[in-house]
Amino acid sequence: MRLWAGATEAHRVARRENEGALWRKSLVTAALALAACSGQPPLPARPVAAGPHIAVQAVALPLDRDQPGQTRIGAFAYAGGLQLTSPDSSRLHGLSDVFVRPDGSLVAISDDGDRFEARLALDGDHRLVGLTDARLFALVGEDSQPLSSRGKAEADAEGLAVLPDGSALVSFERDHRILLYPADGGPPRPAPAPQADFPENEGMEALAADPASGADAYVVGAESGGRTWTCRLGKACTESARPALPDEAGLVAVAPLPQGRRAYLFRAFSVLKGVRITLRIVDAHGETVDEMRLAAPLTVDNLEGLAAAPQRDGSIRFYLLSDDNFSKLQRTLLLAFDWRLQSGRKP
Repeated sequence: MRLWAGATEAHRVARRENEGALWRKSLVTAALALAACSGQPPLPARPVAAGPHIAVQAVALPLDRDQPGQTRIGAFAYAGGLQLTSPDSSRLHGLSDVFVRPDGSLVAISDDGDRFEARLALDGDHRLVGLTDARLFALVGEDSQPLSSRGKAEADAEGLAVLPDGSALVSFERDHRILLYPADGGPPRPAPAPQADFPENEGMEALAADPASGADAYVVGAESGGRTWTCRLGKACTESARPALPDEAGLVAVAPLPQGRRAYLFRAFSVLKGVRITLRIVDAHGETVDEMRLAAPLTVDNLEGLAAAPQRDGSIRFYLLSDDNFSKLQRTLLLAFDWRLQSGRKP
């Protein structure tokens, strides 16, 4: 059986419930302006059942809509960006975290209880140009039934971590919990989670394997306040040093890097300033090594998924994924950036 085996037949399209949080409502307003300036096609509205095999349409995007020739932000080289839609399913939305395997296959989760898999398509210059072999499945619960059938409170998947043995961890908001999906495709089971009082819609957004702490270790991060914990299977979670938050920002994703480094993704929004994204690389001591910021007129949306893929030449390929909140006014974006430690920076 495949990882996170579940229902492969068409399942009911569930309406997205009202998010309730004020910033999400405001984010839609900002996204309207972004979409209007982008000139990209709107998201499909036709309700179609999920896959498993679906076609994905990818529209290439420049880094800067006002300066299409821009290709860098400091040490971060833009390696391609896509707006993703599907004519085959109305459920290719709400993607909240992503993981990229060394073979170029991608797995993502949605906050409506789905799992999306595809293969990255790269051109001769190793730039991101599309996705192939796309499939969409239902995330299942401990009873092997689709979580989406139980409503938003049970299906709101936000964080994704893949451990060295191939098993996967998924963190959920509203009903705050972490489930472990075995690599052999068996039903999930509860995994240790921080004992904290999370707000309903600002819970365990950040989740990643923590190989520096052990093969079964993972790091959990809270959106509100940026608190982080180190967890291990079969053991209680312990709180660790929290990263410093950019102004008005929350922690939405984390990814492990070689040599004990980590990458953190922060998201901020205000009506006046719009969406601002910060990707920060820190060393094993938590000191900042490098940082990239995205805001309009650069291509940006509600980016909250992060994957880090080490390359053979020593660089790191970062993939940033946006959650469109199932709104026609927002976009599902997949952006790629290559980063290499520059001379004069901390090792």
